[in-house]
Amino acid sequence: MATDFTKGSFGCPHVASTFEDETNKTSTMETYRKIALWRVQRSQVVPNPAKRRKVSFPTCETCSSTMLRPFVCLGCQFTACWKNEHIKDHLGETGHILCIDVNSGSIYCRICCDFVYHSKAHRVNIAASVAAEERSTFFQEVRTGSREPFKPWTATGKEAAVLDTHLYVPCQARRGLLNLGQTCFMNVILQSFVANPLFRNYFLSDKHNHKLCKTDDCTCCELDIVFSEVYSGTPGPYGPASFLATTWRSTELVGYSQQDAHEFFISTLNQIHSKTRGSTIFQCICVVHSTFSGLLQSDVKCERCGNVTTATDPMLDISLELKDKGGSAVGTELTLFSCLRKYTQPEKLGSNQYSCDKCGKASHEASKRLSIRKLPPVLSFQFKRFEHKSGDKSAAHKIEAPVRFPATINMAPFTTLFMEAKERDSQGNGNADAASFPHLGPEAIYEYDLFCVVCHEGQIDNGHYTCFARSHDEWYRYDDDKVSHSSLGACLGSQAYMCFYVKRRLEYEPYATPSYKKAREAEAIKEKERERAARMREVEDDLLATV
Repeated sequence: MATDFTKGSFGCPHVASTFEDETNKTSTMETYRKIALWRVQRSQVVPNPAKRRKVSFPTCETCSSTMLRPFVCLGCQFTACWKNEHIKDHLGETGHILCIDVNSGSIYCRICCDFVYHSKAHRVNIAASVAAEERSTFFQEVRTGSREPFKPWTATGKEAAVLDTHLYVPCQARRGLLNLGQTCFMNVILQSFVANPLFRNYFLSDKHNHKLCKTDDCTCCELDIVFSEVYSGTPGPYGPASFLATTWRSTELVGYSQQDAHEFFISTLNQIHSKTRGSTIFQCICVVHSTFSGLLQSDVKCERCGNVTTATDPMLDISLELKDKGGSAVGTELTLFSCLRKYTQPEKLGSNQYSCDKCGKASHEASKRLSIRKLPPVLSFQFKRFEHKSGDKSAAHKIEAPVRFPATINMAPFTTLFMEAKERDSQGNGNADAASFPHLGPEAIYEYDLFCVVCHEGQIDNGHYTCFARSHDEWYRYDDDKVSHSSLGACLGSQAYMCFYVKRRLEYEPYATPSYKKAREAEAIKEKERERAARMREVEDDLLATV
């Protein structure tokens, strides 16, 4: 990725002066590439950590000690340790100014005596890491021929001219939502949509303009209005009355009674899917499926003959049990990881629940295992806190058990690719090296970052919904119209009902013109042809009348 280091304002003036020379810029880019490649090779995902491909840690060129946190001089690629300050000694002796932390990509300035942030250098570091990860994801290359490389967007001359005539909106916005009568369930889901980076980019880029849409009771239009109001800069809370009215007319969630936030979430996604562009039955490219859609794989194994029946189903979210079939908690300590492990563990099927195609009769010994075949860009988890016994709503109660969830989660252990590789390893002789495993790729493609948490406070019949949402690196708590600054610790200590994670590295597909655009362009051509034919008939009629 081409980057101009000589333009823009920087927090550290020595960074800009270092990159003014074209030779320094080229050597620095090469250093970033080498560092990113080493870092990616160190973080390969394998089913058995003991069989991870060995990538030796570098040693300090001064004291020859092994470094867990290596530093590299950007002037000469000298590698030294930070613990004994040998990298600082090298900078002082040679007169070089900058060095880089290999693990994090942070830059240390000798003159400023501190770590300094450089926005363009940070982007170069990210671009180098992404390029190294793309080259290391071999299993995707086998499946698709090649992994589509990330290409940064650059404005064309026409796009730049359009941007010059438009007003810029703030890149972040926080606005409370009025409670219109036990509508806290709606407010928290709307706040999760606002905090969702993929939804935000879709609606703020005018992909669905409510002023141009002619669809009646369009939930997509209402959500576009919500984004417009939140980012308008208007002080004070906003009342989404039209969104609520559209929900009443379009779904079964009618009236002022308290509704379930997860039920409203799924209902709203279905409404957006049905109203948005690109909505199709097969390979839908609407904003809902582009954001939340993944694939679940179900493997049913007959214990008699070993036959495995595989099926895949689409998913928009994952609902996790907090209790097992016996009524006890899942594990000694409830965590998101333990719930996912329970969700993907094989379970015995009851009698007559499975008929083996190979055996030809109902099997009394069969097990079923779920795994994630395709990870979505945004993961939504729901903890089943509301328990209904025997269908009697009066006997329903809430599970108050706390659930620990992380700020970042690696989903590799729950994917189909990982589980199949681990199963093959357990069936082998145990002496195979890492080359015998499929290359699962770098850990970064499986990592997700938390950006929103929906909480339920109180009991099942008189509870209240609030949520925490991340805005850049800051956390805020939303309680209807009240917005207060919070912290990650307060968010992680809350009683979560729903958690939303966004993928750290998005995967891209080759650009293809959507079918609805092709149909619209074809219809426009046909309309012009009809208008031209109509004008020709008018001319012919006028000539005949003259004769």
